[in-house]
Amino acid sequence: MGRFLLRRLVTSVVVLAGLAVVTFLMTQVLPGDPARAAAGRNATAEQVAEVRVRLGLDQSLPDQFTGYLGRLLHGDLGTSVFTQRPVLDDVAAMLPASVELVLAAMAINIAVAVPLGVYAAYRRGRAADVAARLITLLGAAVPVFWLGLMLQLVFAAQLRLLPLTGQLAFGQEVPKITGMISLDALLSGNWAAFGDALLHLVLPAVTLAAAFVAVVARTVRSSVITTLDSDYITLARSTGASELRVVVRHGLRNALVPASTILGMQLGWMLGSTVLVEAIFGRTGIGAYAVTAVLQNDLYAVIGTVLVIGVVFVVMNVLVDLVQLWLNPRLRQAGSRERRPEIAVRA
Repeated sequence: MGRFLLRRLVTSVVVLAGLAVVTFLMTQVLPGDPARAAAGRNATAEQVAEVRVRLGLDQSLPDQFTGYLGRLLHGDLGTSVFTQRPVLDDVAAMLPASVELVLAAMAINIAVAVPLGVYAAYRRGRAADVAARLITLLGAAVPVFWLGLMLQLVFAAQLRLLPLTGQLAFGQEVPKITGMISLDALLSGNWAAFGDALLHLVLPAVTLAAAFVAVVARTVRSSVITTLDSDYITLARSTGASELRVVVRHGLRNALVPASTILGMQLGWMLGSTVLVEAIFGRTGIGAYAVTAVLQNDLYAVIGTVLVIGVVFVVMNVLVDLVQLWLNPRLRQAGSRERRPEIAVRA
């Protein structure tokens, strides 16, 4: 298991190094002068030249890349032209709100997709299976922006069941503890604000989760079907175990290994998809920050957002590997078999 984790960590470092190279090349190929952007629109030629020297943009390309890596290792993502603050501070302030939205969407995703996939597998080939697949396919095919607007029209504008936009109702205040409004309201004991924050989360979370439910449901369905056709499932049924126990305890547990990989990757994909959802529902977060950065031609803010989302992908990959080690004993046994020949040779 140690070697397995070591390989994953080395791979993660290589991926992060590649991400650093890609983002550095973005600073070279994207239109616009980074020195002019950092100095401000009204800066004089002398001020732009001074900023170019300070940022090392007058140096050779290898020297610029070395300096860029050094700044990244020290947590320096540059300064935002729009906010005039370090990009890392801006991202740290915006990220918790997006994480809150992603976690809510992931909860909806799991709560809907996993039971739907298991039920479709158990009723495979029947009308319920076909209906479940059609529903998930429809959810994946509908554009995010259209779904968000339709949910706003029906549940907010016409039925008035849920808030239209924002994260809290006017007049509600929550002390900032974690940056996640619902969690901060809960920690501060403000139950009214907590309920209001949850209501504001429903529509954007459903919109964000809709496109991902289909992938998880189809993955769970395929895995459960394969598992239910296994010999040990036949043995479990022959012992007199109930069908619910066979499907849930034996079938679902083994089917969660491939599903955990998809769910882990979807956390990173959801974080990148918050760009549209936060814009539609007027929420503040890293997605809204990225939109503002693009509109303001804020190069360092755009690159900083890309870097943060990329790091989230890498971290989630490592966590998924740890979950798979826990769910699948065969991976741990494979690691043990790798060490046995070495022990024999030494003996």
